[in-house]
Amino acid sequence: MHDLVIIGSGPAGLSAAVYAKRACLDVVVLEKEPMGGGQMIYTQEVDNYLGLPETNGFDLAQKFEQHAKALEVPFISDEVDNVEKNTDGTWKITGASGTVYETKTVLLATGAGHRKLGVPGEETLAGAGVSYCATCDGAFFRNKTVAVVGGGDVALEDALYL
Repeated sequence: MHDLVIIGSGPAGLSAAVYAKRACLDVVVLEKEPMGGGQMIYTQEVDNYLGLPETNGFDLAQKFEQHAKALEVPFISDEVDNVEKNTDGTWKITGASGTVYETKTVLLATGAGHRKLGVPGEETLAGAGVSYCATCDGAFFRNKTVAVVGGGDVALEDALYL
């Protein structure tokens, strides 16, 4: 029985793993992808992370993962098929491998996905001209013509920000 099972190995999951391990919890990270870091690994330039200017998402993600591994946080590659609460308040997590993980606490750090347009070049240029975060990447496009695509509040806020 683990104290904590973290589902996801992006920045939130890795940060939680470091803090949990430092608090002497029996923690394990379940990761669907063969490499941690989440969406950040596709970012070519990161210039807004305090203390690490002019880095890239892949390198930053590697540092996050190395930090957790240096604390001996165990990582298990397994996609989660089911999470259910037991009658005693603990949790049972079933992986695609058939393995069952028992834990007192579950932390979901499964990230987010962007709504994509499906236009030619979008995938190739993601992180290299196509951005999904105006406040994160807007400074890279200073004094350039940009387009904001979307019809919701966030699109309007991003357009005003830019």
